[in-house]
Amino acid sequence: MHQQLKTYLKDGQVIDNSYQLVSAESDTLPAGDILVAAAYWQANQQQLSEHSGNVGVWIDSHEEIEEFASTIAAAPVIAINFPKFVDGRGFSVARLLRERYGYIGEIRAIGNFIRDQLFMMQRCGFNAFQFESEIDMAAASQSLNDFSDSYQVAVDQPEPLFKRHR
Repeated sequence: MHQQLKTYLKDGQVIDNSYQLVSAESDTLPAGDILVAAAYWQANQQQLSEHSGNVGVWIDSHEEIEEFASTIAAAPVIAINFPKFVDGRGFSVARLLRERYGYIGEIRAIGNFIRDQLFMMQRCGFNAFQFESEIDMAAASQSLNDFSDSYQVAVDQPEPLFKRHR
């Protein structure tokens, strides 16, 4: 699945990653903080409620968030998997979580995305980024500030430019 790196980027800072990814086919849960596949989340609510660590959920881009958004609202972390660099469905999922479902926790990008996408991902509601391979995290953090202002409304700026500069 995904390589487990020791750090990730959250709110522009390099943070230690305490979460382990757990696939839908997993028979046992590791100790500590876990991110479980959405199918596992839906099928094992009782077991997950008894887990000793924090439990977050990860969603693949093809999964319909509307089917289970209300059940994951209390999760401390929702990770959205980008299976391919060109798959942009995760952008919509993050925006739906923030705007339609009012999710205020961590939305973490996992999978195949690149540093050049971070600014737009942040605009859609992501506040954490777990890269698949080692990168310069300081440079990645700077990518969050590639542009000083945006014309369009987004999760991070609900007012258009023409209303902000009168």
